[in-house]
Amino acid sequence: MVSFVVEKPQIMSSSQNVVVSETTRSSIIPKMNDSSSQKLPPGFISISKKKLLKNIDIINGGQRINAWVDSMRASSPTHLKSLPSSLASQQQLNSWIMQHPSALEMFEQIMEASGGKQIVMFLDYDGTLSPIVDDPDRAFMSSKMRRTVKKLAKCFPTAIVTGRCIDKVYNFVKLAELYYAGSHGMDIKGPAKGFSRHKRVKQSLLYQPASDYVPMIDEVYRQLLEKTKSTPGVKVENHKFCTSVHFRCVDEKKWSELVLQVRSVLKEYPTLKLTQGRKVFEIRPMIEWDKGKALEFLLESLGFGNSNNVFPIYIGDDRTDEDAFKVLRDRGEGFGILVSKFPKDTDASYSLKDPSEVMDFLRRLVEWKQMQPRI
Repeated sequence: MVSFVVEKPQIMSSSQNVVVSETTRSSIIPKMNDSSSQKLPPGFISISKKKLLKNIDIINGGQRINAWVDSMRASSPTHLKSLPSSLASQQQLNSWIMQHPSALEMFEQIMEASGGKQIVMFLDYDGTLSPIVDDPDRAFMSSKMRRTVKKLAKCFPTAIVTGRCIDKVYNFVKLAELYYAGSHGMDIKGPAKGFSRHKRVKQSLLYQPASDYVPMIDEVYRQLLEKTKSTPGVKVENHKFCTSVHFRCVDEKKWSELVLQVRSVLKEYPTLKLTQGRKVFEIRPMIEWDKGKALEFLLESLGFGNSNNVFPIYIGDDRTDEDAFKVLRDRGEGFGILVSKFPKDTDASYSLKDPSEVMDFLRRLVEWKQMQPRI
């Protein structure tokens, strides 16, 4: 057995049940032999390499779990413990709004910036077109919002870009004239035949860059169902090309346990990655594809890949929408609009508070378009 000499911490008890810290690792001194009679310098103890690495792994593992839990809290802006005092909170909100002003209040300036270019609309679903609810199967779109989006699609090419699978989101939206990019953009379909009102649309558009992962995602979904069934409130969804684990209804005291459960499944799948949204874990293939890539692909499909005559507007509320916001910022064309009542780090240029404000903004877009002279 290979052993090491570890400097004894001042707080260590005489029982030698040692927890080795990161700083202690630098004071490890290899022993020349395993003789139990060898005398050690004062303040040092003998510990096996296997036990040492195990203790270090426990510490690092705990730190990683704590980091995930902290991130889970950060994704819940309404969490009471995360809010500063009311005065400081209001000051922070005012400062954030100055950097990300209301898209409703800045509507005229946004339309002026479009400069007569072709506007293309990209809309997230949950938290943007529908309210965030405890049960993701009941995130229904209001009939007023549906009518508004239908009118919007008559005026501009319009896409729904969501983490949900296409079948589920279509059952909510029920509009055949839209583009749909499901599974965070890994499942893209064009408007149903005969429904498009835009000349550039490719009627047969279908793109699925992660199709090889479908059997693996299905396998992981079934394992996650089994692994998390002991945690009350968990909701696991299979989105065909990705899987989500919702913890909106999980007691915060169970969050660490849930992280361990999810990670224990994913450690066997190195080609999948774990990310986080609003009270949800997302398990996706480790490929270079996201909502930003989907936005670029759809613009290319519309013939605007290298065009300076396009003005994309992307509205979303989630971390996964940041990839699309960043694409627009880097392109220097169009704008991202974040849906949030609370300050968040974002690449979006403007903000809206909730789906009702989103609907008001879309209605104004339709009215603005209808007032433009026909060419």
